[in-house]
Amino acid sequence: MDAVDAATSMVCLHGTDAATVYLSAWARVADFAVADLDEALYTDRSLVKHLSMRRTIFVFPRHVVPFAQAGASNRVAAAERRRLVKDAEASGLHRDGDRWLDEVSGLVLDALSDGREATSTELRAEIPLLGGAMDYGVGKSWGGKVSFGPRVLTVLSASGKVVRASNNGSWRVSRHNWAATESWLGAGIDPCDEATGLRALVEMWLRAFGPGTEADIKWWLGSTLTAVRAALAELKAVEVDLGGRTGYLLPDDLEPTAPVEPWGALLPTLDPTTMGWSERDWYLGPYRKQLFDSVGNAGPTAWWDGRIVGTWWQDDSGAVSLHLLEDIGAEGTAALEKEADRLGAWVAGVRIMARFPTPLAKELAGRS
Repeated sequence: MDAVDAATSMVCLHGTDAATVYLSAWARVADFAVADLDEALYTDRSLVKHLSMRRTIFVFPRHVVPFAQAGASNRVAAAERRRLVKDAEASGLHRDGDRWLDEVSGLVLDALSDGREATSTELRAEIPLLGGAMDYGVGKSWGGKVSFGPRVLTVLSASGKVVRASNNGSWRVSRHNWAATESWLGAGIDPCDEATGLRALVEMWLRAFGPGTEADIKWWLGSTLTAVRAALAELKAVEVDLGGRTGYLLPDDLEPTAPVEPWGALLPTLDPTTMGWSERDWYLGPYRKQLFDSVGNAGPTAWWDGRIVGTWWQDDSGAVSLHLLEDIGAEGTAALEKEADRLGAWVAGVRIMARFPTPLAKELAGRS
């Protein structure tokens, strides 16, 4: 298995936190090296960073991108466009928000023509129409200004017209250049209709995460129950009992699987396994408040035999520290301690600042 296989096995990898992509690949690929993922992202371009489900950045295998675009990204792009147009007009900066957004989008695409890459800062310096900002939370301690330029790029990226290209920072941070999609990938994203995209995404989710409930799939897609039910019907998904709840499997995936040996894993912030379902009690148990923030972002997690049993973090020296929330026995504890040592050796003292550290990890770090 390589990094592309790892992403395919999960449908995609979470890309909001730059380090997560690498740590998720490390957890799944033997002898994984940073250069392996860099090659897939920036040389072969067999993996693509793309804004999609739930307005989240994912790393998709290239063949999945058309389905993600049709089944999720177009929906995100339409919503982001509506909000941006409304805010541009409400701020008094642009009387006709639609016209402004069309014009500035054309200028961005012109600036990125002929294979050029540029940062958002460079684009704003060149294109005055990308300037401007609006106030939010006026009079509140958390108030401030939000710039319009990055939001234009958000609309363009969700629309599939620009992509996050090469990275100017290390693998632990995101300081990406923007590029026109056709230049970066050698062609535009193949079009397909929304229903086809949704059906393909639901099928891939069921293969990776099934059985799951309608609520699980709806949340993961950021879509509607109506759309999920239509896709399940087209796929002829089979209802199965999940302890009193109705789950779904593909009709060719009904045979029982052979038991597997107990396994341990240390997974990063927002790992696709941790974030695969919305109904999480069966693998998360009573640890939601300790391991997830208030809006549902998962921090680093420790897994034993198919369940989350704790968290991990790094101390000031970069060593990986493990904290278990329950007694998993000598075998499980030894397995996870071995994983902690292995991860510590791989990062080699480099500190990884989790974008969404678990509440428990923050508490424990404050004690040290």
